[in-house]
Amino acid sequence: MPIYQSPVRNTLYLLNDVLGYERHADLPGFADASADVVEAVLAEGAKLAENVMLPLNRVGDTEGCTRHEDGSVTTPKGFSEAYRQYREGGWMGLAAPAEYGGQGLPYTLHAAVGEYLSASNMALMMYPGLTQGAIAAIVEHGNDEQKQTFLPKMIDGAWTGTMNLTEPHCGTDLGLLRTKAVPNGDGTYRISGQKIFISAGDHDMADNIIHLVLARIEGAPEGVKGISLFIVPKFRLDSEGNPGAANGVSCGSLEEKMGIHGNATCVMNYDEAEGTLLGAENGGLKAMFVMMNEARLGVGLQGLSVSEIAYQNAVAYARERLQGRSLSGPKNPNGKADPIIVHPDIRRALMTMRAFNEAGRALILWTALNSDIAHRSDDEKARQTADDMLGLMTPVIKGVLTDKGFEHAVMAQQVFGGHGYIEEHGMSQFVRDARIAMIYEGANGIQALDLVGRKLALNGGRAVQAFFKEVGEFCEANRADENLAPFTKGIKKGLNDLQAATMWLMQNAMAKPDNAGAASTDYLHLFGLVALGYMWGRMVKASQEKLASGAEDAAFHENKIVTARYFMERVMPETSAHLARISTGADTMMALPAEAF
Repeated sequence: MPIYQSPVRNTLYLLNDVLGYERHADLPGFADASADVVEAVLAEGAKLAENVMLPLNRVGDTEGCTRHEDGSVTTPKGFSEAYRQYREGGWMGLAAPAEYGGQGLPYTLHAAVGEYLSASNMALMMYPGLTQGAIAAIVEHGNDEQKQTFLPKMIDGAWTGTMNLTEPHCGTDLGLLRTKAVPNGDGTYRISGQKIFISAGDHDMADNIIHLVLARIEGAPEGVKGISLFIVPKFRLDSEGNPGAANGVSCGSLEEKMGIHGNATCVMNYDEAEGTLLGAENGGLKAMFVMMNEARLGVGLQGLSVSEIAYQNAVAYARERLQGRSLSGPKNPNGKADPIIVHPDIRRALMTMRAFNEAGRALILWTALNSDIAHRSDDEKARQTADDMLGLMTPVIKGVLTDKGFEHAVMAQQVFGGHGYIEEHGMSQFVRDARIAMIYEGANGIQALDLVGRKLALNGGRAVQAFFKEVGEFCEANRADENLAPFTKGIKKGLNDLQAATMWLMQNAMAKPDNAGAASTDYLHLFGLVALGYMWGRMVKASQEKLASGAEDAAFHENKIVTARYFMERVMPETSAHLARISTGADTMMALPAEAF
């Protein structure tokens, strides 16, 4: 069975030494999350991940979910018990508002624990993960009655949530959706239609499932301007707010998928199901984007999580597998062969994964910290700055971390050689599970278009200019430090490439929109490299300061610096290739007529 150890030490290092977590003690919830509390929460989350969730990961993959004739769905053996432990531990409400039964702790802490749980069992953790997004949407757009009715039960974990967007004839183009809502005249609506690819659409782990469903009210405008969002519970609520009669919603079938078998991905049928409007009429996309943005950050976290567990297993195998001799002479002279970890190409794979994982974790926690500031600070300027950065980084985290998460799962599988192709080693599952993260919550091509087409120009480019300024000032402030110079030089070169790419888009995309589309994926990954490089710069600075002060765990910090050097020497130069591709424009890409393909 695959192994996994939660990277608690790395998380604490990022929070305490790199991101200055303690500087935000004035934010609501942070005072309750003292250093001791944070360490205890991470330790308990690690135990849950390693002892409860991980053993069920392969069970979920091999057994999958089962739909019964009445439309109900049961999850794999052990899932309900594991979810019960998750619920009883209060994990669903870790960062949820205290007024509805949550603990109100920082979202940053929730994200940190979320990595461990998702790495250990991605499919199982999608059930509470979708619920978190539904909670966020109801907190933001629900009226008082909806909040009081649904939030306490969802935050407790007694009820779970879903998001229902996609239909058989439309994916990202939601303006084409056909699900309709007919007013009942009493404030409720009858929802009818079919939704597909609905993760956690039905299961046996909660007393009720609260579906958030996009639909068009009769007479509403065509296109996205006529879409509304509705709360549609699986079971209607009785006069006391408890689950009562079945609503007109059912799982028509389970999708047969290449991965995440432990999660029930459903075709959901709505047959005059009773629902209530969430947010403003025809304002469904605005309300749904609260949930989608939460989900996109969660999916980015999945990309990192699978990359981390795949890396850990590749390292363990590379240490044990004996094959060939080191090019520089035997390293295991008493054996007939050396462990493959001595071979440079194996080291290339392991170092690439490690360098990405450690910077990706920093990027996610930095973004989560910005989310906390955006939602909790009483300083309007600080809130705006943090919210700008949160919006800018969301497509980067979702797109880059999931693309790389899949790439690294394949890379780790390659380390195993032929054994990576055999199911018992678990590497195949990581590859199959990771692949979905590149697709759902907006395929990564959509993330790239969102970054180039919306986020760059938003508010006159305020967010991207702030990012350029922050990274540039870090490089300038540390340029004279001879220990940091090798790193700031690489970051600055990447930043120059990113700014040049941005300028090229400004000059060439308005008159010819295909240039923006052709450049978007390369721009997304160029941006990601600079963001990851900036994280490495901050980590190197923190570790060098620790070493200078005589840190007891010197080897930990020395390893950080070596890994950072690898990133700057072997990964960061890719910014030049991305810039070169961006600068070619769309002409050749679009030259062939469609019938020539």
